[in-house]
Amino acid sequence: MIDIVTFGCRLNGFESEVLRDTAKQAGLEDAVIFNTCAVTAEAERQARQAIRKLKRERPNAHIIVTGCAAQVSAERFAAMPEVDRVLGNGAKLDPLQLASSEKLVVTDLADLSELAPHLIGGFEGRARAFVQIQQGCDHGCTFCIIPKARGPSRPVAFERIAEQAAKLTAAGYLEIVLTGVDIASWGRLEQLIAGLLKEVPGISRLRLSSLDPAEVSDDLIALFKSEPRLMGHLHLSMQSGADPVLKRMARRHRAGDLLRIRQALPEVALGADLIAGFPGETQDDHQETLRLIEQLGLSHLHVFPYSARPGTAAANWKRLAGDVVKARAAELRAAGERVRDGLIASLIASEVNVLIEEPGKGYSESYLPVVFAGGVPGAVARVKITGAVNGQLEGQIVA
Repeated sequence: MIDIVTFGCRLNGFESEVLRDTAKQAGLEDAVIFNTCAVTAEAERQARQAIRKLKRERPNAHIIVTGCAAQVSAERFAAMPEVDRVLGNGAKLDPLQLASSEKLVVTDLADLSELAPHLIGGFEGRARAFVQIQQGCDHGCTFCIIPKARGPSRPVAFERIAEQAAKLTAAGYLEIVLTGVDIASWGRLEQLIAGLLKEVPGISRLRLSSLDPAEVSDDLIALFKSEPRLMGHLHLSMQSGADPVLKRMARRHRAGDLLRIRQALPEVALGADLIAGFPGETQDDHQETLRLIEQLGLSHLHVFPYSARPGTAAANWKRLAGDVVKARAAELRAAGERVRDGLIASLIASEVNVLIEEPGKGYSESYLPVVFAGGVPGAVARVKITGAVNGQLEGQIVA
């Protein structure tokens, strides 16, 4: 039996499905592969905790640790008595490396210039499918360890992207999610989207994973307005709403860019990643971010208390007190929940199209959770919204 425990981003979710096939090719048996995340120290702590718990429950399991945390903290994971092997991101999708007995295999990713894409047939237990369009990141944000964990940006050729999307569409997936570390660095993203929808007309719903606000071009905005198969939902790697903080982060966008996106796309649901308590963030900076959550109508927030990552510039800067960071994170989340609840209330008595994830639950085109009676996983249903509970829409299937 091969089990894969996935932490972190959608790209990790995609790679876990590749890992499932790779592990079979490698002939692994009774193995548990932990595909880890390194965005925060907390993500690494959770992975170590899960490894220890698993080993207590299955003492004979062969434990392999891979992913971003394995890439940047290899020695720490290798020192855990529960861990049999550690594979960095450069080795984890190689069946020969998975099959070998070497304890620690971590290579430097800095000089990589090509990406060998992996074609997969489906996603176990998922109603939507992920298509990787690129890997790595070339930007030097002062808080971020991901370039070290993933290497430089490398695009997947359009032909391979279309081939993967066609294969998944033929397998019955109605929604395709384009994913990567920094999908905007693929090139002209709007050309990729338009070309993909033309080349693979069977795609019913196309969604983008997290996007750099600096790369939301006028042409991409026009495509959101004109292409009904492109889901009206954008998740932005915003990080802060205060220009002084964005400058210290070495981000390429400013608050004005975010307001431009909202003004141009008033009907699109916006979400964002936010860092609370970045070094040097003042109370005024924090209040500016809170105001921008309201102005932009950010209904989906991923809030991360600032976590110093080794080797990053910000790790050397004076940090805010832990209780301040915690309180600001809570205030950001509360602001996002208020916006979300307002959006949900505005949809009562309307009808929305829902991709059914499991019987009785799915997600709307704007990525709001919807609960209802019945439904076939993987299908798209028309649902009349009758109410809301605990941040979810409630409704009845009408078609």
